[in-house]
Amino acid sequence: MASDQMVLVTGGSRGIGAATAVAAARRGWSVLLTYRADADAAKSVVEQCTTLGVRAGAVPFDAADLDAVESLFAEVDGFGVPLRGLVNNAGISTPPSVVAEMPTERITRTIVVNAVSPMIVAREAVRRMAVSRGGAGGAIVNVSSRLSELGAPGRHVDYATSKAAVDGFTRGLGREVVGDGVRVNGVRPGVIDTEMHASIGEPDRAYQMASMIPIGRPGRADEVANTIVWLLSDEASYISGCLVEVSGGR
Repeated sequence: MASDQMVLVTGGSRGIGAATAVAAARRGWSVLLTYRADADAAKSVVEQCTTLGVRAGAVPFDAADLDAVESLFAEVDGFGVPLRGLVNNAGISTPPSVVAEMPTERITRTIVVNAVSPMIVAREAVRRMAVSRGGAGGAIVNVSSRLSELGAPGRHVDYATSKAAVDGFTRGLGREVVGDGVRVNGVRPGVIDTEMHASIGEPDRAYQMASMIPIGRPGRADEVANTIVWLLSDEASYISGCLVEVSGGR
């Protein structure tokens, strides 16, 4: 039976986002996911969700285009199921570089896509979920990274910085709106075996780092997704403004 509550999953066509969409559908959530370019991959995820008996859909959304948030939420409002959850997952990473060699455009794009866009998307979600604004409450989960603390020197300082901003936003918003019926938390994945490594030219990176992970292996997208869906659920009803590490002990 289709759920009477919907979760928006940004960047839901692959990796952690796709796994989260399916895991949420398995728990009875209707799902609206976004994708940037791969419509076929998004369609596949939607089909997996609808097979589980829920409503699902996909909309194109480029997180680098801040004006696109308005059209995204027009789709949310027209979906026909109330928004009760948001997973801010859309993000980018780039090939390794030291800061001294990073172009301004790379730094700016990384911060906009990974930090500014999620803040604006969360703002719109709060406007729809907050009890004081006529909403019925809800939950937001922001996808950060263990690199927000580790810093990624010599490789991804810009990415780590963008995720540190997400952490600060999560803590602050989680305390700001919890009294208005909206819980906000974050997950900080460690080394996860997803397509992101291949997209920056390092397809074997996750397994090359296995010896650095106390649990002895990289994580799976579904392991992060299950944590996200738990944070969305009433089982996490007394948690807000927190960051959960899904990192195998690293």
